[in-house]
Amino acid sequence: MATGIALVAVLGVGGWGAVWLIQSRSQGADSRVSSAFVQRGELTVTVVEEGNVESAVNIDIKCEVAGGSSILWIVEDGKQVAEGEKLVELDSSALEEQINSQRIVFEKARAAKVQAEKDYAAAKLAVDEYLQGTFVKALQDQEAQVTIALENLRTAQNTLSHSERMFRKGYISALDLDSQQFSVQRAQLDLDAARTAQKVLEEFTKVKTVQELESARDSAEARVRSESASFDLEQLRLERLEAQLKHCVINAPASGMVVYANEVDRHGRAEQPQVEEGAMVRERQTILQLPDLSRMQVKANVHEAHVEMLNRAWKDATSAGRELHAKVRILDRELVGTLSDIANQPAPPGRWPSNAKEYPTIVVIKGKPDGLRPGMTAQCEILVTKLENVLTIPVTAVVERRGEHHCWVTNDEGYERRSLLLGLANDKLVEVKDGLAEGDQVVLNPRAVIPEAREGQVTNQASSEEPRPKPGEESPGASGEKERTP
Repeated sequence: MATGIALVAVLGVGGWGAVWLIQSRSQGADSRVSSAFVQRGELTVTVVEEGNVESAVNIDIKCEVAGGSSILWIVEDGKQVAEGEKLVELDSSALEEQINSQRIVFEKARAAKVQAEKDYAAAKLAVDEYLQGTFVKALQDQEAQVTIALENLRTAQNTLSHSERMFRKGYISALDLDSQQFSVQRAQLDLDAARTAQKVLEEFTKVKTVQELESARDSAEARVRSESASFDLEQLRLERLEAQLKHCVINAPASGMVVYANEVDRHGRAEQPQVEEGAMVRERQTILQLPDLSRMQVKANVHEAHVEMLNRAWKDATSAGRELHAKVRILDRELVGTLSDIANQPAPPGRWPSNAKEYPTIVVIKGKPDGLRPGMTAQCEILVTKLENVLTIPVTAVVERRGEHHCWVTNDEGYERRSLLLGLANDKLVEVKDGLAEGDQVVLNPRAVIPEAREGQVTNQASSEEPRPKPGEESPGASGEKERTP
């Protein structure tokens, strides 16, 4: 892409053009010397950049498949499609295999959830069963044992009392009396044991059993929550995979012309893998675009050497309520555009990074011209400023040495070096703010004829306010006075 500050120098009346076209030679000077007179006039400065035509409003068709996929089929580039028409089919074989595997995992999670719910219901029932059934029956049994033991004790005591009367009368022996006394003691022991068993049941066994059953119930409830969460997760994964499968077929969200999202750098090289059948596309990568052909613009990358000047002119125009106009040349057509945006950050480096930075710039095309298609190459000539009644000299006359600018003026004694303060420039003329006067005759090829101009590997420079030309461009005033063209 040709980059530079284009010449649109509008010369005044009174033979101004003829003066600049005539290269005079001083009497007695070297016949190789080319010179020109310093004159006042109008200097128009523009920035010329090449870019690509695109729509200002696009519907982006992106790959929504997680992890990306490959294109099995894609609609033809440039085809007019209707809403709902099939645009892209992505490879779904890997997703189908994942869905089958996930369904197995999902059904296992469902079975585990159902089992956990049944276990929880049984654990809840076990607590109620014990408190309202098992414990009540055990308590009743213990109370019956206490009642029986108490009744046995009373019977034994009554028998002992009768035996004592019989012993005093001599009807039974002492041995029989001792036997009855032991029966009373055994009945008392049975009663104490029954009462203790009842106390243990009510104060310890019940508490321990209830805690164990409630612990089992709570654990079962926790397993239900865990298995339910696992089931929900597996279900979500399955639903996500099934949704991904639907994304493998992309239909048109609206009617329009299909444009492949194949972006190229300034050298025409692809910045990412090309969109075509069999190509891999990553997740969220734009595959196609449906542009609005009634709102077109040009996206160009402005070299860092000129972006500051262009940005300053754009801000000044905006502050004054004006637009910064541009000529847009597409094939053999010339359209009118306006500068609408300059990026704050440089464009990402291409496949072969360079030290030179470029800033994406948008030029909006006025009107609704027919026949424009995204991807067309366009040349934008953006008007930076017009300087009225300024001193100008050809850029070939300027030599830069260690950050300072010089030129050589012819006089009767030969050549006189002058230090210059320069302003803006285009590719042929530069504004001189200080160091020369109108009518001075400057040498146009100083390095070719003046040894001093060749010392220190000096290079020509167009403007003290602009950095040096980009790498690969011809410097103004180089050997042979070759001029850059936009």
